[in-house]
Amino acid sequence: MHRFLPVPLLLACGLALGQGLPPGQVQLNGMLGARSALLIIDGEARTVEVGASAKGVKLVAIEDGRAVVEFGGRRQTLTLGAAPGRVVPQTAAPRQIVLPMGQGGHYTTIGMINGQVTSFLVDTGATSVAISQIEAEKLGLRYMYGKRIVTMTANGVVPAYQIQLGTIRIGDVEVRDVEAIVIPGTISHVLLGNSFLNRFQMRRENDVMTLELRY
Repeated sequence: MHRFLPVPLLLACGLALGQGLPPGQVQLNGMLGARSALLIIDGEARTVEVGASAKGVKLVAIEDGRAVVEFGGRRQTLTLGAAPGRVVPQTAAPRQIVLPMGQGGHYTTIGMINGQVTSFLVDTGATSVAISQIEAEKLGLRYMYGKRIVTMTANGVVPAYQIQLGTIRIGDVEVRDVEAIVIPGTISHVLLGNSFLNRFQMRRENDVMTLELRY
């Protein structure tokens, strides 16, 4: 059964006639390969492909038991089996990133660099955000115009390019003008080093890491 709101209330909510109301909650309930996810939207199971929408929810990306969805004018990262994401009105810019511990004791998440989706791994021992050349090319970064440097990795001293990223976004928190290095070889994730982490106050409680934006 469908419910309809009076026209004045629709307009007061900023919704044009003919558009659906945003859902109250969304939960990730399963993965169907690398391109689809089973979402529970307000209690109804819907299969959604990456880039497609259902009941006002758009599936942006899926990876490693997580899904990035967009609904209610916001983007959220959902974890398989976790509590549903909710639309919560915000009166101020979001300032907090919450990361549950993953396999091997690492903290990983899906986010965006310059608006392009990628996966991150927190690395408190890295001076800067580190990106492999292969991933940099996927993200459309023009790293060869950056400053040529050398850096120390697990494989020894290697040549690298130092660049400035326009934005890094994780969940609803976006940080601008972040220093990064692009290095040869393959890295499974973009390493979130201290050029990003130093913008936050970090604390760990049990298996959860919380990053609170300093400025």
